Amino acid sequence: MTDPTPAPAETLPETAALTRLAEEVERFNNHRFVAVQNSLWRLLMFQFLRGLAFGLGSVMGATILVSMIAWWLSQFEFLPLIGDWMVILSDEFERALGNGNGTTSDP
Repeated sequence: MTDPTPAPAETLPETAALTRLAEEVERFNNHRFVAVQNSLWRLLMFQFLRGLAFGLGSVMGATILVSMIAWWLSQFEFLPLIGDWMVILSDEFERALGNGNGTTSDP
């Protein structure tokens, strides 16, 4: 005759799956990312520092890109309009950096 009582809790596959799930949730809760998200002040500080890094990187990247484009365009002195304008712009950059003698060429 069969016994109608359920199997012990240790042998059920659902129990083993729940145990593994509980272990993973505990490991996830101990992760640094979750620890930062649990504290409002840590989250605000993290986002503030992230914004500072993004802003600084954007400004530095734009500065390098614009200066490279300005230098590249200043090499085209033979173009009537762009060449004169870029020579003046190049002289202004040099004067602002202290590398020039302070005079600009007349267009």
